[in-house]
Amino acid sequence: MKNYRGIAMTVMVIGATALLLSPVSAGEGKGLGKDDIKELRSSFTIDPQSRAWMNAVSNNDLKSLALNREMYNSQDEIFSDKVDAKGITNQKSSGRCWMFAGFNMMRPSVMEKFNLESFEFSENYLFFWDKLEKANMFLESIIETADRDIDDRTLQALLRDPIPDGGWWSYHVDLIEKYGVVPQCVSRETSHTSSTGRMNGVLNYMARSCAVELRKISAGGAARDELGTAKMEMLKDFYRVLVLHMGEPVEEFVWKVKNKDDEVIEKKFTPKSFFKEAVGIDLRDYITIIDYPAYGYGKYFEIDFCRGIYDMPNMRFINLDIDQLKKYSIRGIQEGTPVWFAADIGKENNVDDGVLAVDVYDYNSLLGIDYGLTKAELVQYREGAPNHAMVFVGVDLDDNKPVKWRVENSWGTDRGNGGYWTMYDEWFGKYVFNVIIDKKHLPKSVLGILETEPEMIPAWDPMRSAFE
Repeated sequence: MKNYRGIAMTVMVIGATALLLSPVSAGEGKGLGKDDIKELRSSFTIDPQSRAWMNAVSNNDLKSLALNREMYNSQDEIFSDKVDAKGITNQKSSGRCWMFAGFNMMRPSVMEKFNLESFEFSENYLFFWDKLEKANMFLESIIETADRDIDDRTLQALLRDPIPDGGWWSYHVDLIEKYGVVPQCVSRETSHTSSTGRMNGVLNYMARSCAVELRKISAGGAARDELGTAKMEMLKDFYRVLVLHMGEPVEEFVWKVKNKDDEVIEKKFTPKSFFKEAVGIDLRDYITIIDYPAYGYGKYFEIDFCRGIYDMPNMRFINLDIDQLKKYSIRGIQEGTPVWFAADIGKENNVDDGVLAVDVYDYNSLLGIDYGLTKAELVQYREGAPNHAMVFVGVDLDDNKPVKWRVENSWGTDRGNGGYWTMYDEWFGKYVFNVIIDKKHLPKSVLGILETEPEMIPAWDPMRSAFE
């Protein structure tokens, strides 16, 4: 018998030797060869000027060096139209911006209705139900996709962050309709709602462990009701863990508060009755408008598996160009109502002074780079996304055109200009993706889009994971 194993080993050794001895040509899409490295080295020479740049960049904060002094000195805090907003909230180390922004949109009307100097809703109360509903959403989604391969793109998107802090406006609406709201004094923040990292680590570990178990049960031929029974037992663990971290949510409470005239208000409520009396608006009147140039404008879309409550619809939106987002936002502000919006807060943001402006940091002059991505490319190539929600509370118009916008954030008063930001209009165009508009401000041509069948965007689209 021939020694095929020995022959094969000889061929492998010869092949490996040939690879080691053969030169790798530059510019052929392979690994970096010696010639490539030589060319790269020769492309940049350390002369006295570049050495000074290197010393400055390597020894200092890049933002401090790149701050555009001319732009910085020219900005002001004057706005032609403003909403009467009072008090800055603080989401602290959590991803609940969408919820804080939603409440910040509603707070002014509560203060006006009850003649209050200040007011804040309990984010802790609604956040409890958000986490529990997201746990159920995840487990039901695992059951729904149990027959798929573990490498399925949708399943992998679900597993990426099973029970995230983030959410969209529609999540806020769905939760309030189901569970109502309460004042902050009734259900205060805990250590884990103010800093959610460790709690989320526990919840996500539990969720993925449950996913493994549910897929095993399903693979064993279990019926749908058996999977449902197993899921309910798992949810009992989630409920217990959430209570330990956040406290048990109230079912009824007495709200006692003193108004600006020193009159005491004292009344018993349920969370739903409090929303009805204190807020009393139909949140379904507010429509989600997004500027997502990767898809066709003037169309209706929904994102698969993008919801916080399993038996509610996916997040849906009308896709319009950015000029329409600006136009309808101005209408809301001029009516005196804060406008919920979502943007890529990580881009060109001077946090210390609260300035959002294109080229507020002049990296091009400092580093000699000049790359440009379109808004669609920012999202598609995962360089940008609407990752933070805030509210517009002012706009500065010149000849009916926006110059800059006043933004109320939820990062406390120590950042920005006492908690507020000035957003320049060019920044709006480049980095704002989503606004929530009262349908009374929208023309019939736009409202008619809501009557069309939405096109489905897959769960792995970057837009779905934007708020995770």
